[in-house]
Amino acid sequence: MNVNYTAEELAFRDEVRAFLTNELPADIAAKVKLGKHMSKQDHERWQQILVKRGWYAPGWPVELGGTTWGPVEKHIFDEECAQFGAPRTVPFGVNMVAPVIIKFGNQQQKDHYLPRILSGEDWWCQGYSEPGAGSDLASLKTRAVRDGDHYVVNGQKTWTTLGQHANMIFCLVRTDPEAQQQRGISFLLIDMKSPGISVRPIITLDGDHEVNEVFFDNVRVPVENLVGEENQGWTCAKYLLTHERTGLAGIGASKAALTHLKRIAMKEVCDGKPMLEDPLFRAQVAEVEMQLMAIEMSTLRILAAAKEGGVPGAESSILKVKGTEIRQAITHLLRKVIGPYALPFLEEEMQLDYEGDLLHADYSASLAGDYFNMRKLSIFGGSNEIQKNIVSKMILEL
Repeated sequence: MNVNYTAEELAFRDEVRAFLTNELPADIAAKVKLGKHMSKQDHERWQQILVKRGWYAPGWPVELGGTTWGPVEKHIFDEECAQFGAPRTVPFGVNMVAPVIIKFGNQQQKDHYLPRILSGEDWWCQGYSEPGAGSDLASLKTRAVRDGDHYVVNGQKTWTTLGQHANMIFCLVRTDPEAQQQRGISFLLIDMKSPGISVRPIITLDGDHEVNEVFFDNVRVPVENLVGEENQGWTCAKYLLTHERTGLAGIGASKAALTHLKRIAMKEVCDGKPMLEDPLFRAQVAEVEMQLMAIEMSTLRILAAAKEGGVPGAESSILKVKGTEIRQAITHLLRKVIGPYALPFLEEEMQLDYEGDLLHADYSASLAGDYFNMRKLSIFGGSNEIQKNIVSKMILEL
């Protein structure tokens, strides 16, 4: 199995680098690299640049606005974007609900929603998790009762990422409370402006408003917004989760974060020497880097197999576990390298145009927030404990 890039793949990497050099706005890249707050407008501006190039929806069929990229090209693109400081694509529309609509939606739904995702007219959020229904998602309680040509939805969703920006939400709802858990669930597309929907912020440990609670109080949803068949939404849910978990190892993001760590460690001084020259700290950085190199090689092996027609199996669970542990380890070392200066936090410093006095350096303001925020990596997309169970059953046959 050849895990080295071909000449064509290297040429594609050069093309991506040239595009990012010429088209990625400098202010957006600076925000990403320094961990400053990204606005909705920043995401929308970068999305339209990608759409214009035809690179926003690589997983879609070409005739719908996608690309001819294989898994290796997608890996190269993600890695280069991370290194250049391009913002992470908000996945809920383009990478999550769109594949479900393409696979299970009717022609009217495809014609209506897919162009609006590309144009940015619709900003989607995900209505899956509920209080008491996270990892055990099939136990969800949000109800949808048929009433003529509408469903009446009541219930609550939580951890709704960027729901404060969204005008659409895709939801798993229970349409048959008497059926076996997975068999009584349907997949609905809901307008966030519908009467009866309220959104409440959840402020996370890093002090940011990233996630929300969403409440449904007798919300009327047209039956035409049902994707697939009634009570068969679990099929859509599983299909969507395969797209959500793609790339959770975060190789590109971890490599960019490691480069950032080394850069800071050469600036921060301890006992008259850069921190990176401290033997103990350097050994800790080297350990993380070796783990990252190993998981990157494993990722390339899986991509090579996929390119030849293989399908990633339980190996993706290994990548998810190790990838998230590595990213968390890097945030720990980033805080360690600047010591007590990682503790204080000024909200104003999280803005790129802040002109006041810095508590330490322009890169220090985000480190504590990033550390706390990255604790979630081992939970979302299927907690690491669940991923380990998958590995034990599917690979180790325990």
